[in-house]
Amino acid sequence: MTAAVRYEIEHVSRYRYAAPARQCMMLLCLRPREDRGQRLLHFGIETQPPARLNPEADCFGNVRHVLDVHRTHEVLEITARSTVEAAPAAPLPERLGMGAWEEARALGGSFADWDYTHPSPLVRPSSAALAAFVARQGIEAGADPLESLSRLSDTLHHRLEYIPGSTSAESPVDHVLETGRGVCQDYAHAMIAVARSWGIPARYVSGYIHVTGQAGEQAPESATHAWAECRLPELGWIGFDPTNRTLAGERHVRIAVGRDYRDVSPTRGVRRGGGEARLEAIVRVHEDAAR
Repeated sequence: MTAAVRYEIEHVSRYRYAAPARQCMMLLCLRPREDRGQRLLHFGIETQPPARLNPEADCFGNVRHVLDVHRTHEVLEITARSTVEAAPAAPLPERLGMGAWEEARALGGSFADWDYTHPSPLVRPSSAALAAFVARQGIEAGADPLESLSRLSDTLHHRLEYIPGSTSAESPVDHVLETGRGVCQDYAHAMIAVARSWGIPARYVSGYIHVTGQAGEQAPESATHAWAECRLPELGWIGFDPTNRTLAGERHVRIAVGRDYRDVSPTRGVRRGGGEARLEAIVRVHEDAAR
């Protein structure tokens, strides 16, 4: 099995305001998770101007930070630095055992996974747009849930067009289903919508991907990445990256999980003053070759 890989990650979010802002409060979702083969060796946040930062845990098990700036500023820069060790995912079987669909849907019917099987702000698993999309693309559940999800990921990769700027962070899944264009978060939302319509618990994952320059990679180095995780009997949560037609593995670093993008947006908040804001985000992911 491939050895775990260590990454040094720097994520800079720079807000420039048209006028001085007098106060700013934000919720930052930037700290990588520590679970399922991923170890967080170091994490820190620096801000300019300096701000109070208070950590808190949300209902999905993510650790976030509340940022509070009480001084006049025209630029707010947030720099998060992480050192993460990611292990490769365990090999998957070709298919699950007898009765896998019944077991998968039983998971979806549990209270623990209610959030991951029902509609969320950006994902509606029973919309007219979804019904039209799956009919147009010939998408349907097969004899085995694992095979069905793998085939779904492949279909989304081939049938959706990766076009940066074609959607916004708040675009609902119906937008990409109707236009056929989007970015990684839209691919993830589409996969989640179909999986939930099949009764399979599915959640959104925000994170980073180490871009290696392989042909067909569609996640830029200078941005965060997103993919979907589906809970299956015998296997637990399995990550599917339809943007790159791959399973989530040692090249994927998980920051947070939620129902959809709104639960895990890197920065979200309110401010007094400032006028129009312009955000510049810079992400650097480097493999630590010194180990």
